[in-house]
Parts: sequence; structure tokens; C-alpha cells
Amino acid sequence: MSCSHDGPRSPRFRTLSLPAEYTWERVAEHPALPGSMRAALDDALRGENTAWGIPFEADHPLAVADGELLAVTLPAATARWVVFMHTLSLWQEPERGPEYLPGYRHGMGGLDQPAGSYSLIYADGTRATLELRRRHQIGAHNRSWGESCFQAVAAHKPMTLPAAQEQKGADWGWSQTRVEQPDIRPWTNWLYAWENPHPERAIVRLELCAAPATMLVLSGIAAGDVTEHPLRWGTRRKALLTLPEGVKLDRHIDKDGLLEQIQLDLGQVISAVPRLYYPKDWEASSANQQAKAAANQAVVEYTAHPEAHFHLWNGALVSAASLEGDEAGEALAPITRTSQRVRILVTEKGSAKPVSVRLHVHGEAGEYLAPYDRHRLLNDAWFEDYAPEWRNLGMNTATYIDGETDIELPLGRVYLEISKGFEIRPLRITREITPETRELHITLERVLDWRARGWVTADTHVHFLSPMTAMLEGAAEGVNVVNLLSSQWGELMTNAGDFDGKNTWGSREAGGDGEWLVRVGSENRQHVLGHISLLGYNGRPIVPWTRGGPDESALGDPVDVLLSEWAAQCRAQGGLVVLPHFPNPRAEHAAAIVEGQVDAIEMTSWADSYFGLNPYSLTDWYRYLNCDMLLPAVGGTDKMAATTAVGTVRTYARLAPGQLLSYEAWMNAVRRAETFVSYGPLLEFSVSGTPMGSRLVLPYGGGHLEVHWEARSVTHPMTRAELIVNGEIRESVAIDPWQASGSWSWHVPASAWCALLLRAQPTGRPEIIAAHSSPVMAMVEGSDLVSAADLASILAQIEGALAYLDTVGTRAEDHRYRQMRLALEGSARKLHNRLHQAGWYHEHPTTPDHGGHQG
Repeated sequence: MSCSHDGPRSPRFRTLSLPAEYTWERVAEHPALPGSMRAALDDALRGENTAWGIPFEADHPLAVADGELLAVTLPAATARWVVFMHTLSLWQEPERGPEYLPGYRHGMGGLDQPAGSYSLIYADGTRATLELRRRHQIGAHNRSWGESCFQAVAAHKPMTLPAAQEQKGADWGWSQTRVEQPDIRPWTNWLYAWENPHPERAIVRLELCAAPATMLVLSGIAAGDVTEHPLRWGTRRKALLTLPEGVKLDRHIDKDGLLEQIQLDLGQVISAVPRLYYPKDWEASSANQQAKAAANQAVVEYTAHPEAHFHLWNGALVSAASLEGDEAGEALAPITRTSQRVRILVTEKGSAKPVSVRLHVHGEAGEYLAPYDRHRLLNDAWFEDYAPEWRNLGMNTATYIDGETDIELPLGRVYLEISKGFEIRPLRITREITPETRELHITLERVLDWRARGWVTADTHVHFLSPMTAMLEGAAEGVNVVNLLSSQWGELMTNAGDFDGKNTWGSREAGGDGEWLVRVGSENRQHVLGHISLLGYNGRPIVPWTRGGPDESALGDPVDVLLSEWAAQCRAQGGLVVLPHFPNPRAEHAAAIVEGQVDAIEMTSWADSYFGLNPYSLTDWYRYLNCDMLLPAVGGTDKMAATTAVGTVRTYARLAPGQLLSYEAWMNAVRRAETFVSYGPLLEFSVSGTPMGSRLVLPYGGGHLEVHWEARSVTHPMTRAELIVNGEIRESVAIDPWQASGSWSWHVPASAWCALLLRAQPTGRPEIIAAHSSPVMAMVEGSDLVSAADLASILAQIEGALAYLDTVGTRAEDHRYRQMRLALEGSARKLHNRLHQAGWYHEHPTTPDHGGHQG
């Protein structure tokens, strides 16, 4: 990489040169250089650089590894500050036994782990030593999201980013139309096609005459022979383009709206997208089973004059008329055009009422077929389109309908997929479309009865949709409660006008049926300290929504509020506090949990329908459970684009017996902690007759417990059921793919918690953790539930937050800074005192050690 200058240099800093014999070549030859750093070596800064206004010369790097010691001479200098530009290899977690789930006890950034040291030796022979710890004074060369440093900053200061409409080129919003009629320009020439009344006679002259006060400019003349008006194109058609082996489709469109590999003369290519191959046994294949993209084939959509010609990459011409038949050419083959308007109606068995569903339709060539009021070409980019549509991992495309839609279909066979959540069996069906087809009536069957048992579903984390679109998508995905979150992203405010602090869309009070609800809350966020979701609170919005600078907040915003303070205000306003995409960002949320201000932690899917519950999220959750901090699990997608379906991972919470669904009833169910999270399989779990979220009290010496469980699925086939005790797998059994139940006996000698974990294996995919219950706590008298290592890791997060406040966090007013620091110190002290009371050795990365640490 070349040099980088993120702004002018401060005259108050100067470079300290390193010895010239050290070079990047020597770094590359270092025997301990890990592969990840070697692969990124070309991206390292070189030459003269400016970072945060400080000059650095980066041609002579020093590299040490594995305890290696290196001493070099520096030019003599006096200075109040010495600034290091440095980086680390990636953190590697020490090996653990096979009984542990995979995870990172110290986070993926190795929070607070030793990284090395620097010693400055002075002219008089004395020295000063700086101990380096990960995510404090230094970080990895390639960090994970949510693993920022507390006392160091990246070597490029935050910068402003112009919005698309402020950059050269088309406005972003207008570009979403994907079309332009260029007829408003400083000089616009017009074309007129005059049908010569005497085509058999030769034209040899032209006379021009202008009307009074008129100038006429003729820029050119053309003559031609076609049977129909040359300026009138036909309706849309599709063709299958086949490129040579090894040649990929080039989808770049130039300034004139042209593709490189295929163009039309009397017409225009509208789009070209890779052809998708779906399973040949469509009706027997599983729902959401992905298509495969052809390596060298594309579906081309176009509009053309009957006598137009395609101009191909190799100079060949193919007449558009040749595609009106059934014969395929070597490079272009016809795809049956859509011509039949059809009404699609979807109902549930036993009812004539239309039900909202997710709908996918494609033709024989794999071409996606959209209803009239949906996009043929989806925009699945971040914050660019909020239409009720979904694209699964860049392949399968679907839309959401309220049970009825009108669509134009080709004659012949079409392929449909219809689904509605985790309790109704998804369908993959084919239908033959004829000139007489006017309606397709499809009936779905509910095969699981969790809703009848009192369970309701929720997505705790959705952005950008309008409330009505969120309600449609939630109903179509079988999600009873959608939490739509207002927030701030730098200078961008989202869903701000949708928040009113009182109404629940879809509720009976608002005129709905009470089964599909949307409530607008907020996600309040800080880049380093963390994010927190404030759901269902009443009254005024809890602002500011973000603080502490980019990415979350605006440049210059101070760190003047804590997550725990946002949480307390939410609870005071009747809301529910959830930690989103747990555990990242991994910092101050630990204090909010310690202070008892958090109601639930969220397992997050984002766009990946097949990843399953993240073991890293689970193991960090287990840390708190191991320290007697009962937190139920909820599921939220963090949907921010059409790449994510509402409810990909979802919360199941059981209402109180006989209670009707309302938003307040749902919040109370989560507060009771009778919840589980799922990617598809459903479960029941109880311990000695008590449900998830319960606390059992056992006498001294413990007792005997009976665990009962049930699991069902209509989406992903299940593989195993496992009993998790204190974060470890105690029991594991292979199960039927679609329904299973069982029980385990368990003697509990000391305080513990237990939960049910289900694994599943989507078709053609690796096995995933597909569902997980909230725990049951079994508390034995005289036995504390606590883990020294886990308690210390929680304390390290709070101390990291303190270090951030004290060093690089944009400082708030002095009194506010002191209030926040005092609050965090109080939270840290609670954990610290528990460590002392147990006599456990521990270290402090940000505060001086003190007596008593040896117990």
C-alpha cells in the first residue's frame, strides 16, 4: 500500500526515525509471520504518512514474535507524548476440551490479553516500561466487528462521506427507477419517422421551410426499410444468453445504459442476470433450498422492434424475430413470454380467508416472476429499498403478499414456493398455465400447534421498514410481534417519524385483529460502549439515539450517556430492554446487566438463513448464567435490507394462561423468561414441572431433577437434542428429523442452570444450532452459582469501558464524565467484591493493583 494522509500535520509532532536496515522485506522473511498478516502485507502503510494529524515514517518496520527481543537506536528526542503506530496478529483462543461449545472466552479480539511491552531507555540509563494488552493499547491487524480498542484508535481519523446525490452522477433516489428518458437536455434533437407514400421512387432532394419566427435545424437524415414503425418497440421479452465456457457475465452498464456483451439496435436490453438452476425435483425439494447460478448463462430482458438485431460480444448478429419461435440458437434462446394475467389466492385449511404469505414464482428457465406491484429486479442494498421482498443469500427471490395478488405468467409450467413461518408446512408446487387459467388457489396446512399452546413469536430487531410493510412481512413470516426500531447512523435518522410512544399497529385498539402487531421502539447505540434496544416504551423518545462518534453517531458527539442509563429510562417508561446482536459490541452492556437493567439478550441472524445460533453468542450468554444472572434469550434479525427476512431467527414467548395477545402481554412473557429462540424447530422444556425462566430452590446437598422436552419441525430437519448444564453439554441424543421427545434424570449437588439445545441440518448445508431454550435455574441452599473466570471476563469489559472513557472517548462535560465514571466504577466494584469474597486472584488492566488479590 502507498502512504496515507488523513489531513494536515500538526507542527507539535515530529517523526522519530527507525534504523534503515529494517525493511518490509525483512518482515516478510520473518519465520513467525502468520499467514493472515502475510496475505495482508501489501496493504500495510509505507513511506511518509499522517494519521490523526501526527506524522509517521513507515518504511522501516520492526517485527518481533514469540518472546523475541529487539533493541534499536532512536534519534535523541524529548517529548511529552510518544505515539506508536502498530498492530498485532489475530487472537487465537487456547485449546479447550471437546465438551465445550466453540467460542472465545476473551472475545474474538482477545480482550485484555497480554500483547507485549515497550521500554523507553533514557540517556541516564533509566527506563520506563509500557505493558501492552489487546483491545487496550493495541489491536489485531484485522479486527472483528464490535471488537474496537478502548485506548487506541485506528490509524485513519473518521471522515465525512458525501451522500450519493451529492456525488457526480445520477441522484440515488432517481436511479432506483432504473430507467431514464433523456429528453430534457440543453440541445435535444427529435426523431420523426415519416412513412414514405411512394417507397418505390428514389429520393434525390429535400427542401426545408420554417414557419415565421421559427428556426429549424436538421442535423441528419436516415433512410431505411422495415415493415412497422421504426420507433415503436414491442413489449418486454426474455431470452437466455449463453457465453463461451470460462466467460462470465459482465453486468456493468456504461453511461449510455449499454452492456458490453449484448446490445440491441432497434430496441434496448433492460437487464441481464445470471441464470438460476433450481432443483429438478421441485415439489420434493425442501423450502428455501438454494438455486445455483449458471457459470456462463444469463436471463436477458429486452424490448425491441420486430426487425431488431442483437449485437453480441463476438460481433455476431442475431435477429429478434428469431426468438419468437421455439428454436434455440447457439448464443440466444427464447424464454416463453409472460402473457396470462392470473390471480393467486392463498388460504389456510378450513378457512376461506386469505392469509399473508411469502411467495416465490419462477418459470422454466429459472426466471423470477414478480406480481404486477413488485420489483422484477430487487434492490437488496443497505437502506435503499423497503419494498416487501426478500433475496436469500443473493439467489432465491420472493415477495410478501396479503393472501391475494395479480401476476402475469407465461403459458406452460410455473414453479411456486409458499411459506408462512415455522408452524405451517411450506409448499413447493408446480402448476400448468393455460389460456383458460384465471386463478390459482393454494391451501396451506398448519401442522404444529405452538400458537394454540399460548406461544407467540417475535422479531426484536427490525430497521427501516414502514410499520405497514413490517406488519405485512411479519404476518407473512408468521411473526406475531415485529419490533421496528428507530435509530441514528451518523447524520442519518431512520423511522424517526414512525415513533409515537403509544400506538401498537395491528392491535385491536388500533383497528387490527390483534394477531399481527408492530411496535416502534429504538436502538440506542455507541460505537465502542455498545448497542441497546429499547422496546415498547411509552412517551417521548429516549434520545439521543446514538452517541460517541462514527459509525453510529455524528462526528463530534461526546460520550455523555451510558447504556445502563438508557436502559433505566426505558424501564421507567414501561419498556423492555434487550441487548441486541449479543455480545457485540462487547463493552459497557456488562455494567447494565450487573445493575439488573437488562430484560433479555438477543441472538441475531442478519442475512444468513442457514448459519444458526452463533456459538460465540451462546458462550458469552453462558458466562452471565454461570454467575447467577438470569437473562432470557430472544431472537432478532437486525433486518436492514431485503437480504434479511423478518423472523429468520425469532423469539417464542408463552403468554400467561388464557391471556389474549397484546404487546404488553408479550413484554410480560419475556420478563417471565419463558422463551426460546429458533431458526425453525420448536420446543417445550421443563424441569421437575417448572417452565423455562424458573428458579428452583433445593435444600442443602442438592436434589434430583427430572427434565422433560419435546421438539417438532416442519422446516429444517433436526439432528440432535442436547441438555446444556452450566455451559457444557451434559446429555446429547440423536433424534427424528421432524418430531421427538424425551426426558433425563439429573442429580444436582450444587447450584446450576440447564437449558435445551436443538441441532438441525438444512438440506445441503452443515449442521447448525437451530434452537435454544431459556434456562431453568436450580439453586441449592448454601451453594453460590458463580464462575471466577467468567466473572473476571465480565469485569474486564466494564474496566475496558472505563479505559475508553478515560482515554480516547470524546469527553463530555466534566460533571457528566464523572457521573458516568462513578456509575461504571460502582458496577465494577460489585463484581470485584464478589471476586474478593471468594478469594480469587485477578488483575486490573486499567487501575492499580491492590492488596488482597491473592485471596
